[in-house]
Amino acid sequence: MNPSIISHVSLGVNDFAAAVKFYDYVLPTVGAKRILALEENKAMAYGKYFPEFWINGPLDKKPATVGNGTHVSFLASSRKQVDAFYAAAVAAGAKDEGKPGVRPEYSNAYYGCFLRDLDGHKIEAMYW
Repeated sequence: MNPSIISHVSLGVNDFAAAVKFYDYVLPTVGAKRILALEENKAMAYGKYFPEFWINGPLDKKPATVGNGTHVSFLASSRKQVDAFYAAAVAAGAKDEGKPGVRPEYSNAYYGCFLRDLDGHKIEAMYW
């Protein structure tokens, strides 16, 4: 059973092939993999056991845009995974929004990093 209150999160992407390549490279650092590929619909789902995180072209065929104040955080099982996520994301073209480290404004136990993916979505990896 999934302990989360969230079923899944979807992010719209403008270059599906580039986004798939990016997330194929980055998400294994936190133990996630492709779960479901609907490439004919330009949709790809990732997760550990079921589709928790989707990337897709917007259904209305308009350009994907980012949400101001929105970010997606991926749960890491160690600080080392946060560091690996950050390194892989930067190597794959993400822009730094906060290097890995303790975030005392949240808790001294909170260790995370923040980046912008290829479409400008804010993503994070965190360990508690």
